Amino acid sequence: MILFFGAAGSGKSDQAKKMVDNEGWFWISTGQLLRDTTDPEVHELQQKGALVPIEKVNQVLAEALDKKAPAEKLVLDGYPRQIDQANWLVENCASRNIKIKMAFNFNVDMKELLKRMDLRGRSDDTPESINERLAIYHKEIDPILEFLSDKGVKVVHVDGNGTREDVHNRVMAEFENFKLI
Repeated sequence: MILFFGAAGSGKSDQAKKMVDNEGWFWISTGQLLRDTTDPEVHELQQKGALVPIEKVNQVLAEALDKKAPAEKLVLDGYPRQIDQANWLVENCASRNIKIKMAFNFNVDMKELLKRMDLRGRSDDTPESINERLAIYHKEIDPILEFLSDKGVKVVHVDGNGTREDVHNRVMAEFENFKLI
C-alpha cells in the first residue's frame, strides 16, 4: 500500500487515478467511500455538512481494506488526517498483512495552487482561504508524515508542479528508486 497526501489542488487524486489506469493499482479514497456508503448516519452527517466521526471513517475504511486485502497494489488517498487515524491505519494494516510501503506528499507552490483552484471555479477558493487551508494541512499532516517515517514507512516529498504526466513520471521514478516496481 502507498499513501497519497497533498493539500487541496495538489493533484493527489489525479495521481491516484493514474496509478489505477496506468499501473493497475486499486484506489481507495476515503471521501469516495463515505459518499458511497449505505450507512444512513454517515449520509445524514454529510448532508448537514458535519464531519463524520473518526470511528465511522475507520469502520468504512476497514470494510474496504477487508475487500482489498491482501492486495499489494493499494493506493490510499485522503487518509489519515490525524495521528490517531495514522496509528489506527498502521495497526489495522499490520493485522490484515498489508504493508505500507511509501507515503507520497505532493508539494505544489502557492502560485500553481491558486491557478488550479481558480479552474475549479468555487467562490470559496480565495487566496486567503487557500493559504489558511494550506496552513491547517501542514499542521495536521506534517506530524503524521513524521509518525509514519518513525514506523518505517518511506516518506517521499514529490514536486507536484507541472503537468499530470510530469508529476506521474516523478512518482514512478521514486518507485524505481526504491525498487517498488
